[in-house]
Amino acid sequence: MLYDGTTALRLTNSVNQTLSVQETIQFSSDGLWVILLSSGEGTFADNPPQKATAGMLALCRDATTFTADQPCHLLAGLFEGRIASDFISGLPFDFYLAKGESCPQAAQLLDELLRNNNLLEQTQIGFALLCELGSADSAAPALPPLVAEAVEDIRAHYAELYGVEELSERLGVSKSHLVRSFHQAMGISPGKYLTEIRIHAVKQLLLHREYSLEVIASLCGFSGSNYLCRVFKKEVGISPAAWRANALSRSTILPHSEAEQSLYI
Repeated sequence: MLYDGTTALRLTNSVNQTLSVQETIQFSSDGLWVILLSSGEGTFADNPPQKATAGMLALCRDATTFTADQPCHLLAGLFEGRIASDFISGLPFDFYLAKGESCPQAAQLLDELLRNNNLLEQTQIGFALLCELGSADSAAPALPPLVAEAVEDIRAHYAELYGVEELSERLGVSKSHLVRSFHQAMGISPGKYLTEIRIHAVKQLLLHREYSLEVIASLCGFSGSNYLCRVFKKEVGISPAAWRANALSRSTILPHSEAEQSLYI
């Protein structure tokens, strides 16, 4: 079946780049990024950061940054359109790191896609690539049910979640049991994970909005702009204002979240 490459599935951006140690590349556009690490090793700035080695594929529907831990090479394509949206809706998380061996044709298809300039053929190859990626297995082990539920709850309710004690009550377990189980599975505490999720949300608003720090604090679960600045500088190393000034891209406008929409009611 053939699809109109301008509506159903289209390649709107691509990357074919070699990175030196500590060099970074930011993926910040809307749509579905398919990223292949064809050589070397690096880290994606997800929550928490995820290490990738040669042959792994990353599927992401949200902004992320990749930092090379050793010299490496990346191939990546950004897909938009109805088919890409359908694929995105089936992803379990905003960022999904997959084993390359579970979809062996994906690397060849992505390379072929980036070399092809024909819109119709790009659509056909892209559709075949997404079909191949449908069988991709996660590079991370499955989380225990309690931890998976905690991660989902934190991601969905970070703005209004008071803290780990409230989270444990929502999940019906003791705080100590949740902390122990979460740290064993994720390598960090649920409180640290909550902070990282909030900082990630702050960065998105700093990068794509012109809100004041007080508004950003209220949207991301911080009690005020002063507290936000203290936590941000501790976690990131620089102030929110400095981070915003140093951001590589400000061109992507994200749709308003429900929390943002409530500001105008």
